Amino acid sequence: MIRVQREDFSVGAEIDRLCAGGSAVGGVAVFIGLVRDVNDDRAVQAMILEHYPGMTERELDRLEQEARRRWPLQEVLIIHRFGRLVPSDRIVLVAATSAHRDAAFDACRFLIDWLKTRAPFWKQEETGQGRQWVVARESDADAAARWSPIAPGGAGADSRPSVAQAPRR
Repeated sequence: MIRVQREDFSVGAEIDRLCAGGSAVGGVAVFIGLVRDVNDDRAVQAMILEHYPGMTERELDRLEQEARRRWPLQEVLIIHRFGRLVPSDRIVLVAATSAHRDAAFDACRFLIDWLKTRAPFWKQEETGQGRQWVVARESDADAAARWSPIAPGGAGADSRPSVAQAPRR
């Protein structure tokens, strides 16, 4: 299940819904992303997230389908917010359920790593010095790269450039 929304969400209610009627579920792995109050030694007053409706959901759906291809999952949930958020606000919820914990853990980590580098969201931070675009971090690219299998012939499974790393406006 994929949702891109402005409004907040209840983690407990979302996990309850995800696991309802799932007696085959043996493990649930969850990641919750929050707005930090400091980034690169600057106080952050707010974060503004933009996205392209339709395009964003299609890319998140592709991420979900790839996770389902790689691991035996019962359910997947990705909720990502947009708009103006302040420190401590929830930005993202990623959850994966499986009969076994390893698949749930791996899928959850994969989803958040790829979401950080491939999902078409653009972020600005409001600081005391004004607004500035958040640039992609090399560490995020490195985390996502660990999930790219090497296909026969040496090419990666998906070598297209990340939409999320396109030049900022």
